Amino acid sequence: MSVLFSLVSYMVLIVCILVAVAFFTLLERRILGYVQIRKGPNRVGYMGIPQPFSDAIRLFLKERKRPLATNYYPYYFSPVFALFIALTVLVVFPFHTVAVGFELSVLFFLCCLSLGVYSVLGAGWSSNSTYALLGGLRAVAQTISYEVSLALILLSFIFLVEGYDLCLFSVYQEYLWFVFISFPLMLSWFASCLAETNRTPFDFAEGESELVSGFNVEYGSGGFALIFMAEYGSILFMGILFSIIFLGGYRVDGWFYFKIVAVAFGFV
Repeated sequence: MSVLFSLVSYMVLIVCILVAVAFFTLLERRILGYVQIRKGPNRVGYMGIPQPFSDAIRLFLKERKRPLATNYYPYYFSPVFALFIALTVLVVFPFHTVAVGFELSVLFFLCCLSLGVYSVLGAGWSSNSTYALLGGLRAVAQTISYEVSLALILLSFIFLVEGYDLCLFSVYQEYLWFVFISFPLMLSWFASCLAETNRTPFDFAEGESELVSGFNVEYGSGGFALIFMAEYGSILFMGILFSIIFLGGYRVDGWFYFKIVAVAFGFV
């Protein structure tokens, strides 16, 4: 019964994350609109709120086209694998009420982080496009480089809490947040997270003019949507991890989720 309850709670978490990804795209477009002194999406429904759902319907209902030179199976399964990894890593989310969180959650997170490289490389290589391959190689080189700094920063906090369980961060930050005693490490972690999620200013894997759109240049419709969802899901997960490690750990209250949104705003 407890296993069934854990499975149901994990599925609810995945659904909530996917809905959060949809509205995070809306948040980003609204923020960028106001920053550039223009309107964001505001035509679909009230204040453009249903816009993410209309985008999803449009992308998934479009005709799927495949370039003739692609390697069929890696080309199709790379976006699926990327989203699978982005959702699997949510297992480390420290549930206090359900037995899903486990003691080696930090190690599991690092393993999933390393596996995410293969989806990017597979998407770039299987397209058989020079632009996609170059974008994929640059993205992989960047990701592998910054994984080292992420692991070393995490290791310093593992020495502090003396364990690999993310729940320990809540125990040790009951009176003082780690952001106050390790502010330089927090800045290094934030920069490494930006590089891991291919955000500005580390978006040269897809932001360079000679790469067109990077490793996903040959993808459209559903494949592009899956890559998009995986990227934004990893951004939200990095926001969750940032809040757990530096901003007081995990508490079942609205303040924790407000901190996640604040970190996601920082990513934008």
